[in-house]
Amino acid sequence: MEENNTAGNFIEKIIEKDIANNKNNSEVVTRFPPEPNGYLHIGHAKSICLNFGLAEKYNGTCHLRFDDTNPAKEEIEYIKSIKEDVKWLGFDWGKHEYYASDYFDKLYEIAVKIIKEGNAYVDSLSPEEIREYRGTLTSPGKNSPDRERSIEDNLDLFEKMKNGDFEDGKYLLRAKIDMASPNLNMRDPALYRIKRMTHHRTGDKWCIYPMYDFTHPLSDAFESVTHSVCTLEFEDHRPLYNWSVNESGVEAKPKQIEFARLNINYTIMSKRKLLELVEKEIVSGWDDPRMPTISGIRRRGYTPESIRDFASRIGVAKSNSTVDFALLEHCLREDLNKKAKRVMAVLDPLKVVITNYPLEKTEMMEADNNPEDESMGKREIPFSREIFIEKEDFMENPPKKYFRLSPGKEIRLKHAYYVTCTDVIKDPDSGEIIEVHCTYDPASKGGWTDDGRKVKGTSHWVSAKHAFNADIRLYSNLFESENPEEATGNFLDDLASDSLEVISECQLEPSLKEAEPGESFQFLRKGYFCVDTVDSKPGAPVFNRTVSMRDTWAKLQRDAAKAQKIKDNSVKGDTRKGNS
Repeated sequence: MEENNTAGNFIEKIIEKDIANNKNNSEVVTRFPPEPNGYLHIGHAKSICLNFGLAEKYNGTCHLRFDDTNPAKEEIEYIKSIKEDVKWLGFDWGKHEYYASDYFDKLYEIAVKIIKEGNAYVDSLSPEEIREYRGTLTSPGKNSPDRERSIEDNLDLFEKMKNGDFEDGKYLLRAKIDMASPNLNMRDPALYRIKRMTHHRTGDKWCIYPMYDFTHPLSDAFESVTHSVCTLEFEDHRPLYNWSVNESGVEAKPKQIEFARLNINYTIMSKRKLLELVEKEIVSGWDDPRMPTISGIRRRGYTPESIRDFASRIGVAKSNSTVDFALLEHCLREDLNKKAKRVMAVLDPLKVVITNYPLEKTEMMEADNNPEDESMGKREIPFSREIFIEKEDFMENPPKKYFRLSPGKEIRLKHAYYVTCTDVIKDPDSGEIIEVHCTYDPASKGGWTDDGRKVKGTSHWVSAKHAFNADIRLYSNLFESENPEEATGNFLDDLASDSLEVISECQLEPSLKEAEPGESFQFLRKGYFCVDTVDSKPGAPVFNRTVSMRDTWAKLQRDAAKAQKIKDNSVKGDTRKGNS
């Protein structure tokens, strides 16, 4: 388990030390800086919760800034989705919405300043030559022939780059740092490249665009960010981050702090790979409920409270690790258990005829909407002579300890009556059971009697003439292995063939017919489901299974606690023996 947020993680300790030393006038400014080149995933949710959470805890501000430096991959669609995701998670950036592209003029001026100071040059090496000159992790790079170009010539070429005098890829502006540095990021990294593409905000004003590693730290500095929190893969980029800020002459000096990114088993956390799933139509889109995108898990029925709880539980650590997907599901169950209405839906229906119940009679049975919250009230469910139960709730020749319905066996119908199986009707050709006949005890209304007899089995049900048919989608992991692509090197080889099952024959209680898109329910014994926000129509909802009832994480925790108790008792026993 990673460090717990509630104990004060290492980032909070850094911030508290800075506040105590009156650094940055004891102000705290963080930022969440996505590149608008894809939809956010749950790994970004951890970063959102962390950055906005730090600002809230220390009475600071958190900026939402789009690091939009690559018009080839960026779209307005992604910006809209990112803003929607952050708001859905419960965070508000207020007036602090920024774009790196707003700083393009400033960035160009700083690049000119760095050239004038002799710390940048225009390079004509091809991409292949740059890779060759760069060296390796064990051997130093070598200087480009253009590295000693005069300041005047560099200024002239850079201006011509800006004016569009050269074709794409002809030149790069590179920092002049150290081609022998053990850190490859410091071996004269690129600062600007020529790219003739229309930008979503600046249009065709620019045909050169600054590189991310140059733009990102300076954007932080322009915004007076105090603590630039990022994931561990940027640790080797920190010297370049500091170099860019120092060379810029900007007074603000943000502090970059790295933390472990979120990894979850059976899941991929790469926008590039997620985009591949979308483009190859392996999933229906970025918001496919099997996707780990925030829009995908929102459509599946996850709640913002459960995601924030998950982010809090996994905490913030300095080293990478993998979190069990079961913990995420556990957080969701705990939240939905408190707020989801309990309803009845039969996914695999078997007709039951209650032969001694009046033919045309309909009764309304009272049911709690949620026993965890009395304020949610009660509802009425119609009951009639013919009902549906789950096929798995009946066995003609049951094994021992089978407590559901079987010939001669009595069970409880949830919120209704005790019924006893009297007959089984089969298809004469196939021998398949098509109908079960029962009798009911009129004195057991509500699912209990005064005579004290015990009935172990309870089944949910729906009235056959009042129920309605709806499509239900059962989702499971998109990947079969815990670490996709580990075995073959291609994550697509690990795709599960059964990640989506659509059930069309299910029967639901009538109250669900007018359920609103996005509304969540607990289908008794079957799991938590929500109304799909894309494919549902008024009066014709489509339900996505959000998560099953089985809580493997809670079981693991119980087993661990039980093992620890046995261990503690064993130690106490050994101690007593030693003292006797």
